[in-house]
Amino acid sequence: MSGTPQPRYSASVAVVGAGYVGLTTAVCLAHLGHRVCCGESDPAKVEQLSRGRPTIFEEGIEDLLAQTLRSGRLRFVQGAGPSVAGAEFVFLCLPTPQGADGSADVSALESASSEIGPVLERGAVVINKSTVPVGSAALVEQWIGRADIAVVSNPEFLREGTAVHDFLHPDRVVVGSDDQEAAARVGRLFAETQAPLIVTDAATSETIKYACNAFLATKLSFVNAVASLCETVGADVRDVLLGMGYDHRIGFDYLRPGPGWGGSCLPKDTRALLHISAMAGYDFGILRSAIEANDVHLAAVVSKVRDALEGDLTGHRVAAWGLTFKAGTDDRRYSPAVEIIRRLVEGGATVRAYDPTVTDRASDLPAGVEICPDPYGACDGAEALVILTEWDEFRWLDHAKVRTAMARAQVVDARNLLDPAALKRMGFSYVGVGRV
Repeated sequence: MSGTPQPRYSASVAVVGAGYVGLTTAVCLAHLGHRVCCGESDPAKVEQLSRGRPTIFEEGIEDLLAQTLRSGRLRFVQGAGPSVAGAEFVFLCLPTPQGADGSADVSALESASSEIGPVLERGAVVINKSTVPVGSAALVEQWIGRADIAVVSNPEFLREGTAVHDFLHPDRVVVGSDDQEAAARVGRLFAETQAPLIVTDAATSETIKYACNAFLATKLSFVNAVASLCETVGADVRDVLLGMGYDHRIGFDYLRPGPGWGGSCLPKDTRALLHISAMAGYDFGILRSAIEANDVHLAAVVSKVRDALEGDLTGHRVAAWGLTFKAGTDDRRYSPAVEIIRRLVEGGATVRAYDPTVTDRASDLPAGVEICPDPYGACDGAEALVILTEWDEFRWLDHAKVRTAMARAQVVDARNLLDPAALKRMGFSYVGVGRV
C-alpha cells in the first residue's frame, strides 16, 4: 500500500547579507520550499532585489528570484536585526575580506552577530556560511552571547557562474557543530538536494573549506607549471592534460591552463590559510609555493605579450579580450586579466579592452585603459591581442575582420581558446599556453 506523500519540509530561515553567497543562499533555500527573509544593509539593493532584479551576474538566478518572490517564500528587508524575527535558522553570509597580513577580516561578522544576538528567537540555530578562520564558530557564540543559541558551520562550495546549480546539486553538504542535534536540523534544510551529508565539529568544517580552495589553487598552479614545461620541451599541453585526466585519481576538473588563478575565493583563502598555519606554527610550504608560482605565471603572460612586441611594451597598442576572472560572471575581484592588464600598462603599453559584462570604466581597472563596446573596436590599430577570459563568444567572432582591424596580427591566447591553425592560415602570429 503506497503511503500518502509527505508534506514538503518548510522552515523559517533568515539570511543575513545579500552578496554573492547570501543572495544565492536565500533564493535557493526559498526554491527548496523554505520561507526566507534576507536582510541587507544597503537600501538600494533591498529595493532592487524586491523588484526581482538580481544584483549579481549568475546563470539562473533571475528566474529563481522572480519565482520565489511571486510564491511569497522570499522577501528582503533592510538590516540584520529585522531579518531574523521569527526565524528558526539564521545564515550569516557576510564578507570576510583579506587583511593586510593575509588574515580574514571578520569585523562584518562580529557586527552582525552582536546585532542579532538580543533579537534571535529562543532556540534558533545560527549558521556561519562565510569563509572564516578556524575557531570562528566559537567567536560567533561569544558575540551572540546567548546560551540557548547553537552556532553551526556550513561552508559554501559555490563556483561563480554555476552557483545556483552548485547549491541545488552539491557534491556534499558539510555541517560542523559540537551540538549534533543542531547539526542534524541544519542538514535537514538541504534534504531535497539528496547530497551526502558530512557532520563534524566546527573547526573541522571550517578547515575543510580552506583545504578545498588551497588544493584547487595548488592544482591550477601545477597545471600552469606543466604548461610552461611543455613550452620548454616542445610538448603539447592539451594532450598531456588529456593523458593525465583519464587517470581517475587525477580527473579532468581544473586541468586547464590559463593566465593564472584569481577570483573572490582562491587568492583570499590561500593567503588566509597560510596565515592560520603560521599562527599555529606550521610552515605550509607547498601552498606558499603555489601562490608564488601563480605570480610567476602572471608575469610569463606579460612576457609573451612583450616578446610579441619585440621586447618592449612602451608606446605599443594592445587589445585585451576579457576582464573578469573567469567566464560566466561579472566578478573582477583578484582577476588575473585585470592584473595582467595593469602590468602591461605599467610597462608602457596602451590597452583597449572588451568584456561582455563591462560597459564603462570602473575604479578597479588600471588608469588609462579604454573600455570598448565590442571586441572588434578593441582591436582597432592594435599591435597585439591578448585573450584573458574564456568567454565562448570569442571563439565565433569574424577573425578575418579582427585581422583587418589590427595593425599587426599577433595573438597571445592565455586561455588556449582559439584554433591556432585557423588563425595562422589568416596570417596571424599565435602564441598559446603550453602549445608550440
